[in-house]
Amino acid sequence: MSSAIPKTQTAVQIEAYGGVEVLQLKKDAPVPEIKPTELLIKNEYAGINFIDIYFRNGLYSVPAFPYTLGREAEGRVAAIGDSVTGYKVGDRVAYIGASAQAEYTALEPLHVAQVPAGVEGGVAAASLLQGLTALTMVRESYPVQKGDFILVHAAAGGVGLWLCQFVRAIGAYAIATASTDKKLQLAKENGAEFTINYSTEDWVSRVLEITGKKGVAAVFDGVGASTFEGDLEVLARKGSLVSFGNASGPVPPFAIARLAAKNLKVLRPQLFGYIVTREEFESYAGEILELIAAGKVNVKIHEVYPLADVARAQTDIESRGTTGKLILKI
Repeated sequence: MSSAIPKTQTAVQIEAYGGVEVLQLKKDAPVPEIKPTELLIKNEYAGINFIDIYFRNGLYSVPAFPYTLGREAEGRVAAIGDSVTGYKVGDRVAYIGASAQAEYTALEPLHVAQVPAGVEGGVAAASLLQGLTALTMVRESYPVQKGDFILVHAAAGGVGLWLCQFVRAIGAYAIATASTDKKLQLAKENGAEFTINYSTEDWVSRVLEITGKKGVAAVFDGVGASTFEGDLEVLARKGSLVSFGNASGPVPPFAIARLAAKNLKVLRPQLFGYIVTREEFESYAGEILELIAAGKVNVKIHEVYPLADVARAQTDIESRGTTGKLILKI
């Protein structure tokens, strides 16, 4: 490892499960030593995601404490393992991987993408995890077809805005739900055909009204517990419920026989199940980053937070009062 790389770094860590009070900005965390199969990335920006909260509060178990949070970042290659090819020190990259909310991250290059020229700083970190989640879901979880009516919950959130753009690009109609008119306006600007304020409207009735009581071909639901029952009501015959998040809490157990009346499908996808191979990742990540570089998609960044403000960033995303992506500047 080069002498220019320090031995210690600043990292966002937890040593126990709990609220934002368990978040620690460790200034003497060790910089990881890379294995021959790994890259060392000097991070410049890292994404904030609900999965950070799930790890912090114990909904998802961490492998060991202390645990460094973060699942995506962008930066520069700082060191290269002896058996890694295709990269050089200084390359600008974005990646999906653990321990991203730190100055340095070591990881194998399976999910590391070269960032093309024309992508502004911070935008790749704001795009990879949520953009890939949305793209793989409209391609594989439920392959959206031209003319489909698609319900997108939390449509002004990070994944929601991507979903609205992709649904429109395919030629389908996104029905967006959100809690405020301001959020719904943003969803509309990003491709939503119809909007529903679930704070003031009965969203189930409105979806059935919009679809002429036929229901929607698919629901993309990152909300979880509070919307699940309504989702089953608004799905059309042979419809698909793609449940990918727990913003209101996890979906409780249900009787599988309830799906029989309309031959419904329920899927709980995770992004990593769609990008297992290098070829899968390169195909999807390359497409996302080229769309950004060409100005064909809008990346909405809610706020860029200093690393020291990670607790505020988590509080903001947990409040569901944000629109678009939250990122940390490292």
